[in-house]
Amino acid sequence: MIRDGWRSEEVKQSLDLCLACKGCKTECPVGVDVATYKAEFLSHYYEGRSRPRSAYAFGNIDFWARLASNVPGLANLTTQLPFLRDLSKLVAGIPRERTIPAFAPQTFKTWFHRHRKIAQDPEAPPVLLWPDTFNNYFHTGTAKAAVEVLEAAGFRVVVPKANLCCGRPLYDFGMLDRAQSLLLQILDELSPEIEAGIPVIGLEPSCVAVFRDELLNLFPHDERAQALSRQTFLLSEFLETHAKDFPLPRLGGKALVHGHCHHKSLMKMTAEESVLHRLGIDFQNPAPGCCGMAGSFGFERDKYDVSMAIGERELLPAVRRAPADCLIIADGFSCREQIAQGTPRRALHLAEVLQMALSAAVVGPGPGVLDSRPYPESARAQQREAQVLKSMKHAGLGLAALAAGGVLLWELSRRY
Repeated sequence: MIRDGWRSEEVKQSLDLCLACKGCKTECPVGVDVATYKAEFLSHYYEGRSRPRSAYAFGNIDFWARLASNVPGLANLTTQLPFLRDLSKLVAGIPRERTIPAFAPQTFKTWFHRHRKIAQDPEAPPVLLWPDTFNNYFHTGTAKAAVEVLEAAGFRVVVPKANLCCGRPLYDFGMLDRAQSLLLQILDELSPEIEAGIPVIGLEPSCVAVFRDELLNLFPHDERAQALSRQTFLLSEFLETHAKDFPLPRLGGKALVHGHCHHKSLMKMTAEESVLHRLGIDFQNPAPGCCGMAGSFGFERDKYDVSMAIGERELLPAVRRAPADCLIIADGFSCREQIAQGTPRRALHLAEVLQMALSAAVVGPGPGVLDSRPYPESARAQQREAQVLKSMKHAGLGLAALAAGGVLLWELSRRY
């Protein structure tokens, strides 16, 4: 009877539009965690069944991203050029209206390996920066900014050597077996850091939520899981608890802040707002609800209209109305993508805002630096786009040379 319940089409349909935002866990009077129930239901429902293409594409994004990182220029050619990008969307089950995020020409971990050799203070207290899939393979500037901020605060940054992933996207599709396997690998690989009590700092709120929530659900009796959950922090939480005396320079200006759903529901925005106050930023939170992207939800073909309708309720109109010199701040990768694909603006992570403040303190012009600077994120966005375009050009030239060489060999083989 229970097994029949796990196979119920009615239950599956009722859970189909669950955003897995975790809001119900903290806002529901009895704490019903629908997101966890959805993951468990889908895990049973698809036993012995094939899943939709989007589940394999998005749920295993860590695998695809690691594969693409070997040839990022070539991967971007297939996801950014006309016709090829439409074919990629068709294969992955992505709506044509969406833009596939571009892979960074160089992963954060590759950059960090070189950076560590020239800029680390061996006597500084260590912190482990978690290189999540999104900031390692896509928005590497966020992780680089975090390294600069943490080193300026007097810490020595370390990064796991192994390729690790918390499996966050897997939960949305009920792929719990692989998610549990990935978390067990993390516990094994990070055992020395966990035992030493080294703080773990996450930049992606949904990944931090895994360590604070799903990890304990899947390994309730593992002492390492309990310890890792306690010593994992968002960047703002870490600065407020371990670097309260670090003098943040005043950046000034105004900002529109959008908190990731898992951030608001499980960790709360208190530390984030405290750091922004220390920076002297006058901010507002215009959208208490979800941005609508909700991880991979907004990238699924049949969810696009719902995703945009949610975004258009509050967040996207507020971003469009924001003054040109106003910062747009969002720590969640999916939130930043929804803003980028629904407005002319690009949102910054708190780490990038802190990096801007540190840079302004060094080169000037001092407090209020943002007041007269239109679209303060433009320079970063343009630099990233230029790097992606350059890698695509190199890949294109390489393919052209390979094709020319093939034609030449064919001609020579015909003649001789």
